[in-house]
Amino acid sequence: MALCRIPPGRAARACGLALVLGVAAGARAAETLYNGIVLPAEWPPALRELDREAPDPPPYLARPPAVIPIDVGRQLFVDDFLVESTTLARRFHRPTPHAGNPVLRPDRAWEKAGAPDANAMPFSDGVWYDPRERRFKMWYLATAPAGTVAAQPEGGLVTGYATSRDGIRWEKPALDVVPGTNIVQPQPRDSGLVWLDREAADPARRHVMLRVARAPENNYWSAQVHFSADGIHWSDAAASSGGLPWLGDRSSLFYNPFRRVWVYSLRNSIRHDPALVGVRARHYLEQRDVAAGLAEWARRPWVGADRLDPRHPRFPGFTPQLYNLDAVAYESLLLGLFSVLEGPENEDSARLKIHKRNEILVGYSRDGYHWSRPDRRPFIGVDERDGAWNWGNVQSAGGGCLVVGDRLYFYYSGRRWDSGPGRGEGSTGLAFLRRDGFASMDAVAADGALTTRPVMFGGAHLFVNVAPAGGELRVEVLGPDGRPLPGFAAADCRPVRRDGTREPVRWRGARDLSSLRGQPVRFRFHLSGGGLYAFWVSADRGGASGGYVAAGGPDLPGARDLPPARRRP
Repeated sequence: MALCRIPPGRAARACGLALVLGVAAGARAAETLYNGIVLPAEWPPALRELDREAPDPPPYLARPPAVIPIDVGRQLFVDDFLVESTTLARRFHRPTPHAGNPVLRPDRAWEKAGAPDANAMPFSDGVWYDPRERRFKMWYLATAPAGTVAAQPEGGLVTGYATSRDGIRWEKPALDVVPGTNIVQPQPRDSGLVWLDREAADPARRHVMLRVARAPENNYWSAQVHFSADGIHWSDAAASSGGLPWLGDRSSLFYNPFRRVWVYSLRNSIRHDPALVGVRARHYLEQRDVAAGLAEWARRPWVGADRLDPRHPRFPGFTPQLYNLDAVAYESLLLGLFSVLEGPENEDSARLKIHKRNEILVGYSRDGYHWSRPDRRPFIGVDERDGAWNWGNVQSAGGGCLVVGDRLYFYYSGRRWDSGPGRGEGSTGLAFLRRDGFASMDAVAADGALTTRPVMFGGAHLFVNVAPAGGELRVEVLGPDGRPLPGFAAADCRPVRRDGTREPVRWRGARDLSSLRGQPVRFRFHLSGGGLYAFWVSADRGGASGGYVAAGGPDLPGARDLPPARRRP
């Protein structure tokens, strides 16, 4: 079979089974997800076109379930999955950079402090809140000089470790792996990922590391999995792919708790992948056991950049490419952080002595595979002012974001560039977003309303994340005939006038929703000002959503937002 390539312009259809580069998925029973989406019997989906024009919307948006269960997590309005009709306007929001950025810099001798190629930044890696130790923890890429580590006598890229009490002021502890330094993994690496598995049955596997490095036997890229109980002392490679000609260096990993599978987000080699020469894209591999995944490379073409992605203002002829994709479960969906390369290519970047322009865009998935990316503005971008710490090559951190009170913390890397000395220092920044604040449904010119599709729940207490901006929110519950149920009309609702990320909704007579459990109903939200971000029905009077909390945060002792009685010690 002849090899195929994706030509410029509208993407060529991938050539038969050549692009699969692995065995086809076996037949299985159709799987119904927590949100009512039914996966097809063949999963992951069969080979499809990597569309570099404008990808089709996810199938669950074109054909949503007749009734949507909403017992898992806050229900976000990032797409129309939950929306039957509305006169509100959707508005997307972006995080605000921390005024004190960067929060972590290469300032130690073993990080080549002061050298142009010094680094202290996540290249995925991971930023997590550890509820056992009540600390923020960061794993990051550092550049060790010659003579620092025995494993790399000539010096090279290693994994460093830092901790924080507040997520803003970070400390680099002196540890015993490379005595007197905070290096925890001295083996050579390029991209890396650390996942804090708060549900791990085996304490020795509480931390999972994916390390991408050159294979000594053939110099191709190899993916290796390591485990650790404390995140400091790591096992030898528990599994290794060996050097693979098609594997790219910027590969990553995440856990999908909705389906209890580990997903390898694999970048192809732009030089050796016969189907995608010169194009950076992602391939998909899922496994129940994270180490077993490396033994079965049945990868599938997954997702790439397309014409809707931003272009470099100084290199408009460069076609955007997908450099990396990190993902994490947030509330009721998967949050995807897409590092999009806007140019220039490696050779031009070296010739011009400038950094590549990577910016982070955001996407959302409700089935764990298909992505909706309705807002193509950079979610976290570069700052091309001379001397800016994040002049180029902005990349996401593993774990995605942390939930800290009413805000989300996003950590990311950036690289400095000066027109004079040409410094390339890599550092770590932080940006803040309102909790659930990716998109709001706004009352723009006048009062508006939003009616959901039929939903079903087992809880009893309705909560909203809303910013009424001087107006108010009222909610009514509709029966099958589209009319308000007795006692649940808008006139019965106590108006919500306070700006809050966890505001209860009540009806007169202290009525809750317990009588409607298990019944398909619609909610209609009447908003006279501001924006509505999310809603959920909780079994807990305190408003615990039952959803996933990304990389965690203070007051969240596990991977989910659960009532105190259900939290594990």
